[in-house]
Amino acid sequence: MTTMAQETTPLQLVEPQPHGTAAPRGSEIRRHELAAFLRNRRERIPPEQVGLPRGRRRRTPGLRREEVAQLSAVGVTWYTWLEQARDIQVSEQVLDALARTLLLDSSERDHLFRLAGAVDPTPAAKCPTLTPALRQMLTQLEPVPACIQNSRYDILAYNRTYARLMMSDLNSVPPEDRNCIFLAYTNAEWRKSIVFLDETMRLMAARLRAAMAGHLGEPAWKMLVKRLKTESAEFREIWDRYEVVGARSKTKQFVNPYVGLVTVDHTDLWLAPDMGARMVTYAPTDEESRERLEKLHEIALSAEAP
Repeated sequence: MTTMAQETTPLQLVEPQPHGTAAPRGSEIRRHELAAFLRNRRERIPPEQVGLPRGRRRRTPGLRREEVAQLSAVGVTWYTWLEQARDIQVSEQVLDALARTLLLDSSERDHLFRLAGAVDPTPAAKCPTLTPALRQMLTQLEPVPACIQNSRYDILAYNRTYARLMMSDLNSVPPEDRNCIFLAYTNAEWRKSIVFLDETMRLMAARLRAAMAGHLGEPAWKMLVKRLKTESAEFREIWDRYEVVGARSKTKQFVNPYVGLVTVDHTDLWLAPDMGARMVTYAPTDEESRERLEKLHEIALSAEAP
């Protein structure tokens, strides 16, 4: 289990409103629904599932409030107020931490953000750049692996060959975790596939820092960097170097779990004027790699067959 850093997120606590200024009825109902939802999900998680000892005196059916607060790096009093439906403010970063601590799936995560009246800034959210025509183009590029990413490395869409290029099946990864830099630093299978892993991690961190200059203060960017710092000592060390590098194409090599070594040319095709979203393609550089990508595509198709 990954232990979250014991860093308390700054929170703004709002005192109960004086008489005559009661909050709208809809907001009050949402707070009570949020409180009930959090209690339900907390009580259904056995402590062993998140790496905590059960102990002999435990009366709570699942996790205690203080345990959820500790794992989410928030104050116990603040989290207790949240479960009591108190009128307090909650940031996207804290909601993200709670969703991970409570092991919410994509539907439950969306429900949590909706009840809190917040917008989920993860790649699970819709991207206006991602049109049906672009999805069709990804399919037509096969067997060339291709995906659509934003400048934060979130994988917004991908074709079947890409899904199996760096791991057995990207579809098995939760949508909120489908981020190239996060996988490169934390996912054992993804890391094993990258031939020049150390160089790749350094360049990705430098590229992320360069892109982040235009997004300082945005919740999704702050959440990604904080999560990487929490879960990867390698990222913390490399990030503190303050290296920056611009976008560039290059030749890459991957050891695929199905077909072995493939050598490809990485190309970015920018889709938006601000150079945020881009289509990433991996064209084979030699005949052997081309044949292996064709075989990988056949494997992907056979996996879909009934």
